[in-house]
Amino acid sequence: MKAVIPVAGIGSRLRPHTHTQPKTLVPVAGNTILGHIIDRLVEAGVQEFVFIIGYLGEKVESYVRREYPQLRVSFVIQEPREGIAHALWLAREQFRYEQEGILILLGDTIVDIDLPEMMRTPGNVLAVKEVKTPSLFGLVETGANGRVTKVVEKPRIPKSNYALVGLYKIANPDWLASALERIVEQDQRTHGEFQLTDALMLMIQDGAEMVTTPVDNWFDCGRKDSLLEANARLLNRPEFLKRREFPEFPDTIIIPPVSIGKDCQISGSIIGPNVAIGDRTIVKNTILSESIIGSYSELRSAVMHDCIVGSDALFKGTRHSLNIGDNTEIDYS
Repeated sequence: MKAVIPVAGIGSRLRPHTHTQPKTLVPVAGNTILGHIIDRLVEAGVQEFVFIIGYLGEKVESYVRREYPQLRVSFVIQEPREGIAHALWLAREQFRYEQEGILILLGDTIVDIDLPEMMRTPGNVLAVKEVKTPSLFGLVETGANGRVTKVVEKPRIPKSNYALVGLYKIANPDWLASALERIVEQDQRTHGEFQLTDALMLMIQDGAEMVTTPVDNWFDCGRKDSLLEANARLLNRPEFLKRREFPEFPDTIIIPPVSIGKDCQISGSIIGPNVAIGDRTIVKNTILSESIIGSYSELRSAVMHDCIVGSDALFKGTRHSLNIGDNTEIDYS
């Protein structure tokens, strides 16, 4: 089964980090967001991918080709960016004739779900999660038989609290491609963009049957708080804890779970829990918890919690909750 992954977004909610890299390449739990997504799909047996790229798309393409040379990949450029349905419409010839169906997974979304089981489920399957603020999401309504009767994007008056999490199994890709063509040709926009929910609704109106499947966890990694939560949840997975081994760092206490990259220099510090540190980063006389630190950065004499620090950044000083981009220097000493 082929996977289609839209990764063209700017990621404005993760600025300043997305000034210098696409949001899907922001680090989390010893990997990138996109790396976690691809790894889960490969584990489920997926070997062929279509990436829809846009903002800083050359960095996405370079990353995928470098880190996953064994995969069959193709890239489609979305410019201008006019919504998820517009992205899929541009890529429709890459997937419309797939006999086994396709998986669509948004490039800033990490979900906990039995992917092989979802792929084996007959027909069209939409992954959902119950939410407390349904008006902020695309929603699914179902009938008494469990079939999806309606999908709608961010309704003002929600009639369901089951949100689409950005993972879809489409058994009839040609049907989806035709629906995408209709909404683009008719300039059918919702909230100013071409929405995948509108294309799915056209399929339902034309007779397509869809069911839902719940996810255990869902992280929309386009925001700082959800990215830190995803980092903590991923670090606490049993398979991650088993493979974490670190060298001896002088005068340092490591409180698991922690991910530490290659060739880091750490001394006189307390690291953890729920901390991910990139390669070749220096940490001295620092207490660090619940944070993500990029590669080639330096932290000195600080107490830091709930922080995201980009790559090649320097921080000296005192206690703060920070959101620091790449190539930044802050000195509170």
